[in-house]
Amino acid sequence: MNTFEQPPSQAKLGAAAAAGGSAEYLSFRLGAEEYGIDILRVQEIRSFEEPTRIANSPPHLKGVVNLRGVIVPVVDLRIKLGCEKIEYNSFTVVIVLNVKGRVVGAVVDSVSDVLELARDQIRPAPEMANAAVDTSFITGIASVGERMLILMDIEALMASADMGLIDSRA
Repeated sequence: MNTFEQPPSQAKLGAAAAAGGSAEYLSFRLGAEEYGIDILRVQEIRSFEEPTRIANSPPHLKGVVNLRGVIVPVVDLRIKLGCEKIEYNSFTVVIVLNVKGRVVGAVVDSVSDVLELARDQIRPAPEMANAAVDTSFITGIASVGERMLILMDIEALMASADMGLIDSRA
């Protein structure tokens, strides 16, 4: 597997994909949309368990869980990304991520599969003129058969200042 960087010619596409190779992504669902994240950031996938809530935390921070002695903050990606709120069910999972040396959990509706995407399957993220639409965490859009997969820079999203999870100086 390869590391990812941001080649200027292919704005934010994975280095392997931009070089003509391929890269692997874990796909997951939030409502009707399907997203993909760099498989190298995924530590494990766990069934959802209600986290311990922390007072005065933002709505997207559901709380913390104890993962084999490590206290892990859990973020609901539906709330963070402004999706419609739904009840958690048996398909709801937490993707445990390693982001900048920190372990973070991301609640998603379900996990689909691991996909190997070639460069010609990935298109750059669309540019939006409206500042109200934040596409800074979208690295590209992939076509997988009849499906559209929104590729997300999960490390940049989780490390963003408004998340408050990771010291940006780290």
